[in-house]
Amino acid sequence: MSVHDSMSMSLQAFSDDRARRTFVEQETKTTLDTLGRALVDTDTIHCENLIGAVSIPLGVAGPLSIHHSLHGKNQSSSHYIPLATTEGALVASVSRGCKALSAAGGVTVHVEHIGTTRGAIFRFENIAETLKCIAFLEKHKDDMNKTAVSSSSHLQLIDIDPAHIGRSLYVRFVYDTDQAMGMNMVTIATEKIAQYISNECHATCLGVAGNYDIDKKPAWLNFIKGRGRRLSAEAVIPSALVKKHLHVTSREIVELVHHKCWGGSMMSGSLGFNAHFANIIAAFFIATGQDPAHVVEGSLGVTSAECNKDGSLYICVDLPDIMLGVVGGGTKLKTQTAARSITQTQSVDELAGVLAGVVLAGELSLLASIVERTLGTAHATLGR
Repeated sequence: MSVHDSMSMSLQAFSDDRARRTFVEQETKTTLDTLGRALVDTDTIHCENLIGAVSIPLGVAGPLSIHHSLHGKNQSSSHYIPLATTEGALVASVSRGCKALSAAGGVTVHVEHIGTTRGAIFRFENIAETLKCIAFLEKHKDDMNKTAVSSSSHLQLIDIDPAHIGRSLYVRFVYDTDQAMGMNMVTIATEKIAQYISNECHATCLGVAGNYDIDKKPAWLNFIKGRGRRLSAEAVIPSALVKKHLHVTSREIVELVHHKCWGGSMMSGSLGFNAHFANIIAAFFIATGQDPAHVVEGSLGVTSAECNKDGSLYICVDLPDIMLGVVGGGTKLKTQTAARSITQTQSVDELAGVLAGVVLAGELSLLASIVERTLGTAHATLGR
């Protein structure tokens, strides 16, 4: 047995984080008391071999004025936004964007519920059997939904998207997971559905996670069809306010968007046609208890900008793949719950709308900084 195996088995034997941390200190000849001081939760943490916690600085941007339509009602509200980051200048930059947007009357956001997906792989004897199964899936959606609901009353199967290569069938199951991001829920439900399909269609399920989800990876499928929630945010900023708050012109912002976000992204083969969606999404996700790995999906999307006839700036962000929730997983942690309360949102759609608005604020400010050539000096001052 290797030293690593011995240590791994020993770590599992400890009953609490303090004893385990002491053991690791002895094994690695380090001092880890700061990890213990950063630990706030114990009962609600889903982390094996727990020894403590690491702290990430939390800043607040805003306020940002947001207009959105939820449940058939148009609402306007002002929000502060918690951002957890180790990058200096990020919160300051986002706050500048919030100030400019709010001065112009605010941001209009739209939230479309797509659904959380799981993509299973099935194998058959031949293509004919594969096609028979596809036809079966179309006829028995209600039965599969009943199977899904039996695993959780907070879940509904809302769509099935099959595709095949030869005798391999890939099925993308799309679920409504209510207020949760729901990956654990949909995995359990898909396991039950996969067993049902295997029995009825004489198929072999190779796995319930077959990359046709597509989960925690950048992909055109999610870009085109969406995943989780599809968000957009738009605003019109008068030319005088662009100059006052951003120290550039509308045309300069538009030109940079065309040549950076579009041209540069096309030249590089990027799936993100934006300036830095991931920066804001990562900070927002960590602060509010989301799964940080879904940032890679959030980085997909497009920033658009146009100069109106009166010289005002139209700017918009479209985010097709945002996975987030307000219950379950890391959203239960005390510090993340407290940070999320800063947004004063009550539902996942409200929280998603705030995220859309703050992403637009972050895009606007960074683009302006690049145009006015202050990106380096800002990071030299605030980020070093």
